[in-house]
Amino acid sequence: ITLITHCWMLWYSFQRIPLDINLPTFNSTTPSMVSLAGIPGLEDISYWMALPLCCLYLLMLLGNCTLLWMIKIDHSLHTPMYYFLSMLAMADLGLSLTTLPTMLAVFWFKSASFHFEACIVQMYFIHSFSEIESGVLVAMAFDRFIAICYPLRYASVLTSTLIIKAGAAIFMRGICVVLPVAVLIKKMPFCRSHVLSHSFCLHQDLLRLVCGDVRVNSLYGLTMVILTKGLDSLTILLSYMLIIRAILSIISQEARAKAFSTCISHLCAILIFYIPLIGLSITHRFGKHLPPLTHTLMADAYLLVPPVLNPLVYSWKTKQIRRRILILLCQRRSQKSESDW
Repeated sequence: ITLITHCWMLWYSFQRIPLDINLPTFNSTTPSMVSLAGIPGLEDISYWMALPLCCLYLLMLLGNCTLLWMIKIDHSLHTPMYYFLSMLAMADLGLSLTTLPTMLAVFWFKSASFHFEACIVQMYFIHSFSEIESGVLVAMAFDRFIAICYPLRYASVLTSTLIIKAGAAIFMRGICVVLPVAVLIKKMPFCRSHVLSHSFCLHQDLLRLVCGDVRVNSLYGLTMVILTKGLDSLTILLSYMLIIRAILSIISQEARAKAFSTCISHLCAILIFYIPLIGLSITHRFGKHLPPLTHTLMADAYLLVPPVLNPLVYSWKTKQIRRRILILLCQRRSQKSESDW
């Protein structure tokens, strides 16, 4: 679904390029400043909208930092599954902290104008961390595939060296594939309004302001989507087809339920990541008739929902993490009782 959606979106843009070429070219220069937007229709209460946003960011920081801290101090969690989980938490932190300065500036300080170069940098990091998170989800699917289909070979296949190499490859892929996007958009002429639709910079949002031929941008975007999120989606789908086949071959109902329960958290993370991504892509390309509030909510969900929900899902569904949190809370309660006594 993700692959078809992105290809459809980018090919539709590619077909409409001749309409954009005939636009007037007056004032077709690179802007020095761009203006970000808050929530449409709620500009008068934007100061109060910063309060729930701050709560979401604090919840995101608390959840992901707690996961990273527990994985670091608890040696029983030093396994491939939790190493990949720590990578997911770091990608979520990077994705959220990239948008934090502009969102708080727009909603709290009502400062909507930013340098164009800073907007390009923010766009680059948003899409880079999104690519990294997609790659980490693939690595976690491979981890579940080995754990369920080849449990006796789990330790010999997923070695520390392989995990380090996989993490480096995922990180380098996220950095390299998005870099041409930032370079190409930086050189494009802008002859329309320099007001964006969100309180952060996205490539789709910047591209609609371009005056000129965006054929190369669209073609590279289509290729990048196919080779990254498209292949990631197909790899995850193939992994879970093999996992389901292996689970169904287990005779014991109890063992079958236990094997499937180890995949629930990862399946939730996949849905949390891909559903807002697909929704944002569809609304940007085919939701011109929708109210602006819909575009804003979809973009905010794409950037805020996964970092906030992923720690909650893994804390709730993973027994080791839940037990560690309970131990931590009990220790603090006992220490408080002793101090009071």
